[in-house]
Formats: sequence, structure tokens, C-alpha cells
Amino acid sequence: MHGGGVDTDKQNGGDTASLREKVQLRRGEKWRILKNIITVSVAFMVQFTAFQGTANLQSSINAKDGLGTVSLSVVYAALVVSCIFLPTLVIRKLTVKWTLCVSMLCYAPYIASQFYPRFYTLLPAGVLLGLGAAPMWASKATYLTQLGQVYAKLTDQSVEAIIVRFFGFFFLAWQTAELWGNLISSLVLSSGAHGAASVVDELGNGTGGSHHDDSNLESCGANFCVVETSNNANLQRPPDSEIFEISAIYLSCIVAAVVIIAVFLDPLSRYGERRRGSISATEISGMQLLSATFKQLKKANQQLLIPITVFIGMEQAFIGADFTQAYVSCALGIHQIGYVMICFGVVNAICSIIFGSAMKYIGRVVIIILGAIVHGACIIYLLYWRPHPDHQIVFFILSGLWGIGLYGALFRRNKEAAFSNYRLWESVGFVVAYAYSTNLCARMKLYLLFGVLVCGMVGYTIVEIRQLKKEKHLKKLEEIPKQQQTEADRKVIEEDDEKDELEEDIVVTHL
Repeated sequence: MHGGGVDTDKQNGGDTASLREKVQLRRGEKWRILKNIITVSVAFMVQFTAFQGTANLQSSINAKDGLGTVSLSVVYAALVVSCIFLPTLVIRKLTVKWTLCVSMLCYAPYIASQFYPRFYTLLPAGVLLGLGAAPMWASKATYLTQLGQVYAKLTDQSVEAIIVRFFGFFFLAWQTAELWGNLISSLVLSSGAHGAASVVDELGNGTGGSHHDDSNLESCGANFCVVETSNNANLQRPPDSEIFEISAIYLSCIVAAVVIIAVFLDPLSRYGERRRGSISATEISGMQLLSATFKQLKKANQQLLIPITVFIGMEQAFIGADFTQAYVSCALGIHQIGYVMICFGVVNAICSIIFGSAMKYIGRVVIIILGAIVHGACIIYLLYWRPHPDHQIVFFILSGLWGIGLYGALFRRNKEAAFSNYRLWESVGFVVAYAYSTNLCARMKLYLLFGVLVCGMVGYTIVEIRQLKKEKHLKKLEEIPKQQQTEADRKVIEEDDEKDELEEDIVVTHL
């Protein structure tokens, strides 16, 4: 054993075929693992500062012919395809670390296309971004999961508790990207001609918003229809110079994120990248992966959770494209989008911390129900509320309430298969919402959202009832002495046992 180094030696015999490795680490390695967790989290935060900031402006700055929302629909459509075919293949070829670097670079052309936004520049760049996104998320999940297993072994703690903690820290950092991305766009747009010139209206009253008359405001909110609002001064595209400045900052963020991963992240081979059962050690073709995805879909619980997962995608698309355009841009002006969305990002991040801790005490059911009630109430309020520049605080309250997310609670374990399936159906929600974004008025979109939310909660309730029955049944089976258990009983108990056998392949050496 070399000082602080790692020895990986393949077992002889049958295990060689599955590339099984022993990982030998010193106790002091835990600080290095924490450094790697921080590195991944910071890189994603910087990366999504650029992407979230760009995405939130798309429906407003590239509103002509619905270019912005169509490009986002293409991003998530490509992500759906990518979820099914690419992650395992790419990670197998490039390893986790370099998959992260290459996938993150796929975001750069989309940001760069903002300098010349046309259908033939933004759409191909959107496809590339979508194809890169799934391998990026899968490699991140693999990296955090395997480091969690090693760290748990080093510190003699529960594997699941450590993995949940690592993912919790990661998502907290990732969610603050909403804040930084919107802050950048707001500061640039507010300081420029588009924001500064509009602080005083034609009567000389400081409104803090754009010129407005109540006839224009009639078409805002639930009445908003993309085709009918071209005469609203608030919806005019900001000067190119401001958009170019924002895009240049965002593009440098993407480059910075790639550099952070390339320079500061230890390769996963240090912690046994090709250990038995790890994603990198699994030879699997696109068609096998596709069949595995459909096999997963045969499970009743998976089917019942599809509507709520689709809703999660649709509601994020709604606030990113429709709320920003129909409510914020229409009534306050494009330069205010970032400030309002910062509120969404901050509440979202705070809730992820509070809910993560609270779940242990009150359970996920209460959190899911709370989230559903808040979202349902917001949708109903948005149907009747008429946005007006004099009621700025309401925009921020609504944005904050929308930030009380349902997501994170449903898939707490973050197992690769569940997470991949979750991303798949969430992406379907994004695609659907962005696809109809330019064709439907805001009122119809809100009705659709509410309908999907109701269906989703019905499905989720059935899953919880089934889970309760299953747990009761398992309890009864476990009380039966082993010798009296039937073959079917034993099978049910074994299938429910989620103990991760990868743990056995981690060997701790003392200093």
C-alpha cells in the first residue's frame, strides 16, 4: 500500500469476467472523497447557472415564431432519447470523469447560439445539449453513489444515509444555480437601456417597471395568448448587446465547469470504477437498455407514478416559459424575470434542505400532499389573478410558492434505474409543455396542469396504499419461522431486500 494511493487487484477465477475489483483505501481518504463531492457540486452549480439563466429567458427573448420554447422542447425530446440509449454506452467508453467533461461541453453550442438565434442554429444545438444531458446526470449519480459506498465503509456508517446526504448536498448546490443565473441576467438587463429607460413612465411616475397602460395588461396573465400580444412594449426583445453580454458570461461558466471537473475531480477508478455491478462494468447495448426500460414500465407502481413525474416536468416548464412570459414579462418587463425567478430558486433550495430533514420525522406522504396543495392553490390563483405592476410583491410570493417542489421526495433513494426513469418521464413533461406552449393560451395551460396534478396525486395515493399493504404482508412473512416459509414467501422477502452487494468489495486499510 502506497501513501494515500489505491491498489485495485482483480480477483482470479469467474469474477474476472465481471471486472470485479477490490478497493483498498486509508482512513484519511474520507477528506479526499468530500473534496470530490464538493468539486462535482460546484461544477454543476456553475454549469446550471448558465443553462437555467438562459432557459428562463427563452420564451421572452426568442419569442418570435416561438423559437425559444421550441428549442427547449427539442432539448428535452433529445434528453428522452438519450436517457434510453446513451448513458451506459458513453460511460463505458469514456469513464465517469470524462463523460462528465464531454457531456458538459455539449451545453456550450446552445449558449453560443444565443449570439445568432435562428431555427437552424438553436435547434441542432438543443439536440446536442439533450443528448449530452442524460450521460452527464447518469455519471454524476454513479459517481456520488459509489463514493457514498466507499465513504460509508471508511466511516462505519449506513450506506443509504451517506448517499442521501451526498445527494442532498449536491442538489442544494445545484438548486442555487437558479439564483446565480437569474441574478446575472437581471443585473445586465436592468442596467442596460431596456431596464433603465423604463423606470419612469410617461406620466413621470416611478413604477419600477416598463411603460404600461391597462389595455395592454388586459392580455396578461391567464388571458395571455402568444399570437395576440405583439403590441405590448414590455415584451419587446432587449438590445442584442445586452443579450450578447449575458451569453458571453454564461458561455464562460460552461468552460469553467468543464475545467473544474477536468482539473480537480479524481477519476472514479480510484474508488473501483469497474467494481461488480457498477454502471461502468456493465456491458449493455442500446436495445438491451431499451428493453430494460420497458420491463421497468411493466411494474404497476412505476406506471402509477408516471402522471406525477410528468407533472413535475410540466410545472417546471410552465414557470420557466409561461409564468415568465405571460405574467412577469407581460406586466413588469423582461428585465424583471431574473429577480422574480431568484425567489423561486431560493425557496426551492431552502425547501430541499428542510424537506430532506423533515422527511425523517413526518414522512414523505405529508410532504407530497403539502406540495400538491400548494401547487393546486397557485394554479387556481393564477387563473383568476390579473397581474399588474403595482402588485410586484404578488409576483415574488407566487414564484416562491411555486418553488415548494414535489420533486426530491418521490425518489429519495436515487437508485440509478429509478433516477433514470424519473428523468425520462420528467423530460416527457417538459417536452409536452414546451410543445404546446406557443399554441395554447395561458388559461388552457393552467387547466391542463391542474388536470395532470389531480391524476398524478390519484396515482401516487394508490402507490402509497399498495406500499403499506406490501409492508404489512412482509412483516407477517418475516414472523413465520424460516422452515415454515414457502418458496413463494422466501422469494417475496428476497426481492424486497435492497442491500447493496457492492459494499462487500470495499476494503478499508488502517493507517
